[in-house]
Amino acid sequence: MDATWGNTPVLVSWSGGKDSCFALYETQTAAEYRVAALLTTLTRDYDRISMHGVRRELLEEQAASLGLPLHKVFISKDASNDEYEMKMAEAFEEYRGQGIDSIVFGDLFLADIRAYREQFLARQRMHGLFPVWKRDTASFIREFIELGFKTIVTCVDSKVLDASFAGKTIDEAFLSSLPESVDPCGENGEFHTFVFDGPIFARPVKFSLGEIVLRESFWFCDLVPQ
Repeated sequence: MDATWGNTPVLVSWSGGKDSCFALYETQTAAEYRVAALLTTLTRDYDRISMHGVRRELLEEQAASLGLPLHKVFISKDASNDEYEMKMAEAFEEYRGQGIDSIVFGDLFLADIRAYREQFLARQRMHGLFPVWKRDTASFIREFIELGFKTIVTCVDSKVLDASFAGKTIDEAFLSSLPESVDPCGENGEFHTFVFDGPIFARPVKFSLGEIVLRESFWFCDLVPQ
C-alpha cells in the first residue's frame, strides 16, 4: 500500500502513540486522503514529545520508518494554552498556503476535547477529521494488537496506576492487568504510549528501556535510542 495514497492532502496530529497511529492507519486505508505530514508538539526544554515523554530522536526514526514528513512544533515546558494555540496557528498557516486545510485526530470519546479542537480549528480556517471517533476502546486496542502494531507504555498517571505499568508492551497480559476503572486505551489520560512497529512501518524503531522517574505525578519510562 502506498503510504501517501489518495488525492486530498491532510495533516495528522501525531503523538507517536497508539490512538494517533490507528487514526493514521485508517486514514491511509481510505482512498480519499493523502497524508502530507505528521504534526507533533514537543516540549523544547526536554526535547521530547509533550506528555508522552519520548525523545525527539525516536520520534524522527518513527516518522522515517512510516515514510512521512514530520513537522515539529516546539512549546515551553510550562506552556500556556495561548502559547500552544499560537504555535499551532503558525503551523496551520504554513500548510493552508499549500492548500491543506484538514487535520486528522485520534480522539476516541472525549467530547469536550473534540469540541475544543473543532472550535480552535474553525478560527484557523481548518477542519478536523476523526476516523476512530466512538470506537469501543476494548475492541479498538485488541484490533490494534491483532493488526500487528507494537506499542509500549511511556507514561502513566501515578494516581491511577503504579510505576510497574511504565515500560510495558501492550498485549493481552497488560490489558488483563489493568484495574477495571482504567480505560483499556488510557483515553482518560491514565497512560500514554509509543508505537514502534506495525504494518505501516518499514522497520521497527529500536530502543532500550531506561530509567523510570516520577515527574509531577506521572511515571515516565525513558526509551533510549539504539
